[in-house]
Amino acid sequence: MLIFIDESGDAGFKISKGSSSYFVISLVIFDEELDAEETALKIKKLRKALNKSDKFEFKFNKCNRKLREEFLNEIRNCNFRIRSIVMDKEKIYSKHLRDLATDFYGFSLRMVLQHNGKTIKNAKIRIDGSGERKFRKQLTLYLRKYLNSSNKKIIKNLRFYDSKQNVLIQLADMIAGSIRRDFEKTTPDHNIYRKIIRKREEDAWEFR
Repeated sequence: MLIFIDESGDAGFKISKGSSSYFVISLVIFDEELDAEETALKIKKLRKALNKSDKFEFKFNKCNRKLREEFLNEIRNCNFRIRSIVMDKEKIYSKHLRDLATDFYGFSLRMVLQHNGKTIKNAKIRIDGSGERKFRKQLTLYLRKYLNSSNKKIIKNLRFYDSKQNVLIQLADMIAGSIRRDFEKTTPDHNIYRKIIRKREEDAWEFR
């Protein structure tokens, strides 16, 4: 089992000063590695068909509406599952989580992996590798502490990758962006993108 993870929105709580009102983490789950390889190949072929260089990165916030729709329509029939956590920041009351962005991110990631309806086991986790080395190490230890035990093992291993080099992390970014856009409902196109990938969605948990 391979899982690629990315988020949309930021982990800050100064919404009146520009922080996002929602924070979304999406998991793109492949039950077979061959399905991941086929999906990656499809994205690379799309990139080539669009006359983009190999260094071009699909990022929801940097793509226009046409490119988002093209991308999502290209992968909509690929064999993967989507599980997400949707954090409405106005409903987060913990002072600790509101004050410490790294802990808020770690907690959100732990929650979406932990509450998986017994659908995630012994998975290879792949996350965008941004952030300091110390943070990445602390996050790995934190997740292993809460997600693995003697009688259950959610994480087999966890690796950090540069999203510019990994089209499946880019896929997770596009999906997380689509879901956040749908929940925020602040733009005319808010209900377009999630509708395209809806059949791949297994769960979008509105955390409270």
